Amino acid sequence: MDFYGFYTGKIFDAYEYLGAHCEGGGTVFRVFAPGASRISLIGEFGGWQEYGMNKTYDGNFWECRVENAKPGMMYKYRVYDNAGRSIDHCDPYGYGMELRPHNASVIREMEDYCFQDNDWMAGRSTCAAGPLNIYEAHLGSFRKPGGEPDGWYSYEEMADVLIPYLKEKGYNYLEIMPLNEYPCDESWGYQSTGFFSPTSRYGTGKQLKMFVDACHQNGIGVIMDFVPVHFAVDDYGLARFDGTALYEYPNGAVGFSEWGSCNFMHSRGEVRSFLQSAANYWLKEFHMDGLRMDAISRAIYWQGSPERGVNLNAVEFLRYMNQGLKGLQPSAILAAEDSTSYPGVTKPVSEGGLGFDYKWDMGWMNDTLNYFRTAPEYRSENYHKLTFSMMYYYDDRFLLPLSHDEVVHGKATILQKMSGGYDEKFPQARAFYMYMYAHPGKKLNFMGNEIGQFREWDEKREQDWDLLAYPKHQEFHRFMADLNAFYLAHPAFSEKDYEREGFRWIDCHQEQRCIYAFERVSARERIVAVFNFSDKVQKDYYFNVENAAALKRLFSSNQDIYGGNEKKGGAVLKAKAGEFTVTLAPYSAEYYLAE
Repeated sequence: MDFYGFYTGKIFDAYEYLGAHCEGGGTVFRVFAPGASRISLIGEFGGWQEYGMNKTYDGNFWECRVENAKPGMMYKYRVYDNAGRSIDHCDPYGYGMELRPHNASVIREMEDYCFQDNDWMAGRSTCAAGPLNIYEAHLGSFRKPGGEPDGWYSYEEMADVLIPYLKEKGYNYLEIMPLNEYPCDESWGYQSTGFFSPTSRYGTGKQLKMFVDACHQNGIGVIMDFVPVHFAVDDYGLARFDGTALYEYPNGAVGFSEWGSCNFMHSRGEVRSFLQSAANYWLKEFHMDGLRMDAISRAIYWQGSPERGVNLNAVEFLRYMNQGLKGLQPSAILAAEDSTSYPGVTKPVSEGGLGFDYKWDMGWMNDTLNYFRTAPEYRSENYHKLTFSMMYYYDDRFLLPLSHDEVVHGKATILQKMSGGYDEKFPQARAFYMYMYAHPGKKLNFMGNEIGQFREWDEKREQDWDLLAYPKHQEFHRFMADLNAFYLAHPAFSEKDYEREGFRWIDCHQEQRCIYAFERVSARERIVAVFNFSDKVQKDYYFNVENAAALKRLFSSNQDIYGGNEKKGGAVLKAKAGEFTVTLAPYSAEYYLAE
């Protein structure tokens, strides 16, 4: 390992040196703990008796070799502080851990699987000029074996359960909530204790590799949620690892996050190397196609608050990490969850930006959902909530998220958020989703949204698949699958997402009628999208489409197969005196091909 690079926060491969490594029939254990007075290795290979570890290099690293320590065996480090007190810790760089509530690390061999996805890896991209339709999932609650609340499918089993569903329903990428090891199911993986350990809830690292490989062989990319800002407070994890604040801030005022977890101290080179190595580990060793980085606003600003000022060290860490990851894995997607207006999140580091490929458009998400929560009689005064997003859209490369955060903790599900009663929610949701898919930006939907789920997400229960026995949910499910397929098939909705010529307002001043119309453009097609978000039939709506003699309807939210009252048909509108005339059903949306 490049020790100078480790101390200065420059390396991305610390996991190849630190941790437990099977070598020559035995296992070598190495750990970084500069504040410890001594460290012992304990494990099932020695009846949990102490093996003394020796200081190496500059005295800040500890090492020992155990000949009978084999893959699959559990171990911990017993770390003594300067007062002689000891705490047993899991390995910060361990490749595996046992199932909670237990917390020992597990020896795993890294070279235990041969990927068969060469074609996929050679051809993948960040999808900037193509469709990116992401299905966000929590593996433990997508489906459960027999519906049992305490059961989970393994990574291997999930390949057979989830991949056919994604292909059939029109998703080309899967985003999985954190797969690092974590102690509490309710944290969903966002309070990690094992940054290099695939959670044992679903099996081993080898099984996870098999799952990713299977996704790739079926044309599905895999993005993983990654948490570079904070970690769990559990004493067997990183907290005060060597008896001192090694990974976290020593100052309590900035040492803890709003979630009660420990904030990483990004000014320390050793912490930077740890996090950079973890990010690279998932991309390189597991062939992940990208990382969605959680809570980036809490790295940009102290405690996530612009009033506290920019955390310059953390910002510099993000820049260096992203630039390094793009150098190592140029086709991997780096997406930031950031709700702030900090400039240049998706600009290249060479241009002064943070170097992410995408930024979650939290403003679009909040404004749009608030608009659809509003009763139709009040939408006129809120009309420009739906036009505001295009005022700032080209400042960054945005992704439109309807994530797990929007369907928990009393926020209501996406369908439930729609104004009105049961029967009114479905046509509004169909029109809403057609607006989302036509709007510039890549797409992300959390599991359950596509079946019109009314119950908020609960990590202990599988999705309410029994809803599909009811006609309205069947129709909505079919609508979402057809909309996904339409999005993937029509380059006008993705090819020029980040070019100004890819989008043009046709009409955004129908405040009283709640009508919107815009055009999306690619090299070979122009699609016109028209929306009526009022609860009234809008007769004789006139609009102009430049240089178009006819409009052929391709897709309508009001088709009877989706629960509407129109028969499927490719209606053609002819221009008269340069204008087109349509009658729009309440809560409806239509896509037309300009000819």
